[in-house]
Amino acid sequence: QVHLVESGGGLVQPGGSLRLSCAASTRIVGIYSMGWYRQAPGKQRDMVAVISSGGSTAYADSVKGRFTISRDNAKTTMYLQMNSLKPEDTAVYYCNLQVGSRAEWGQGTQVTVSS
Repeated sequence: QVHLVESGGGLVQPGGSLRLSCAASTRIVGIYSMGWYRQAPGKQRDMVAVISSGGSTAYADSVKGRFTISRDNAKTTMYLQMNSLKPEDTAVYYCNLQVGSRAEWGQGTQVTVSS
């Protein structure tokens, strides 16, 4: 079972930027997908961005043009670059790994966008 650890969350003003990182405990091979999800108080956990083992990406409509997902295969690390942040982006962000029918989750990192 792979262990995922998020980092990079924090407090940022509207219009600012943050970069989240997700480090995997082992190198991931084969067919899989990794992604970022977020959950705000009183709301369900929603997909933000995903990247497949083949390199294809997909984004939620609410973050298109502002967020970029990427992967560093050498370091087994996934990133989420978040630009032009809005208060509605405030949430706990979770790293996810999907391999076949199995899913692994990180512990989450808080992102707060406020003046």
